[in-house]
Formats: sequence, structure tokens, C-alpha cells
Amino acid sequence: MVALDGVQKWFGQLHVLQDVDLHVAPGEVVVVIGPSGSGKSTLCRTINRLETIDEGVIAVDGQKLPEEGKALAGLRADVGMVFQSFNIFAHKTILENVTLGPIKVRKQSRADAEKRARELLTRVGIEAQADKYPAQLSGGQQQRVAIARALAMEPKVMLFDEPTSALDPEMIKEVLDVMVDLARGGMTMIVVTHEMGFARTAADRVVFMSDGRIVEENTPEEFFSNPSSDRARDFLGKILKH
Repeated sequence: MVALDGVQKWFGQLHVLQDVDLHVAPGEVVVVIGPSGSGKSTLCRTINRLETIDEGVIAVDGQKLPEEGKALAGLRADVGMVFQSFNIFAHKTILENVTLGPIKVRKQSRADAEKRARELLTRVGIEAQADKYPAQLSGGQQQRVAIARALAMEPKVMLFDEPTSALDPEMIKEVLDVMVDLARGGMTMIVVTHEMGFARTAADRVVFMSDGRIVEENTPEEFFSNPSSDRARDFLGKILKH
């Protein structure tokens, strides 16, 4: 469903993605972890071309990423993205936020878009908030709106870039619960996160990055119990002690 081959990315002198190869099968949940500055978020953002790459090839569902224009907009419609900051429109109601893409991009009728939006808001547990504005919702609720908005486009793959890092601890679980439910429902997902519990329970594969490279990848059981690289052992030693 997603294929990165020989991907290189520089920010000036900084080599942020170094010869990255990653293939994600349909329905697979891949969790990308690693220290800050390891290239995780940049990797995530290259998959829908929010960041361009300098070398290599990225393809989604067999189609190479378009450079720009309508083809790129079409690809972005197939790739849902949920960010650290919720990126929902403050001046639109929750229902309007979720229906905007399907009406404008997918050319759905308002009635169909609203029906589907209400189903998705029910799925993420905030159907009662449909007519409110984002400022009236908690951070956890806003992030669940962002997930519903991405799902409303019927994406082929969902990208999550540290979706819980801006949330208070008690709100993290409600967002992760929605993501676990999505994973179990067969959605292809690439998730950049610091939440090791989510990686253990929902991932099919854990990808560990350091200094712009994929250092190792394995099942959660193998990775957490028996990491093969010193770098991963050091990282896990630091974060799992607390």
C-alpha cells in the first residue's frame, strides 16, 4: 500500500532521511518510534508530499507520488493525515469540519456527507458535539474530530504524526482507543508516536529510527523483549525505566 525505496532528504546540510526503505502492506499497522530528531515526522510527512524528497521513490497503492497539481490533490485525498496539532477549522462547526472534504473534493452531496460524518462522529464517540465549534471541545475531542475528518475521505492509508503529544495524559487514552479500534478494523496505518503501549498492542510491526535511518524493524514482541541494535536497547532502556 505504501512503498518507500532509497528515500533521501536533506534540510540544508542536515541529512534527515538516509536511504530509507519501507514497505507497508494493505491493512498493516506500522508504528515508527525513535529519539527526537531521528526523522520520524519527516518520514511521515513525505508520504503525502508535505515534505519533498531529494532522492528515491515513494508510491501509494502502486502510484508514484505526483509532483503537484490535481494528481497530488487526488493522492492526498487517499492518504488521511492526523497531526500533533489538530488543524481543524476554528470557524466551522464539528460537522462542517468533517463534511468539508467529502463535499469539496469527493463531490458528495451535503446530505450524504452529513450522514457519513454523523456515523464517523458516533464511531469516535463525539456525536453529541456535532454542532459545536472546536474551541468548545477538549483537546482529546478535537483530535477525535481530526480522525473522523480524515476517515470521511475514505482514505486508503492513515498517517498519524505524534497524534497524542499535545494532549493531557487523561485525554491520550481516548484518542489511542479510537486508533486501536481503527487498527483492528483493518485500516492501513503508519503511526509516529511515543506511546509504547500503543506500539505493543496495535502494531503489526515496529520500525525504530535513529539519525535519519531505519535501524531495525520487528514485531512488537521481538522488538520490546529482544532489540537487536545497541541504539534501540539504549533508547528502550531510557524510556521504559520511567
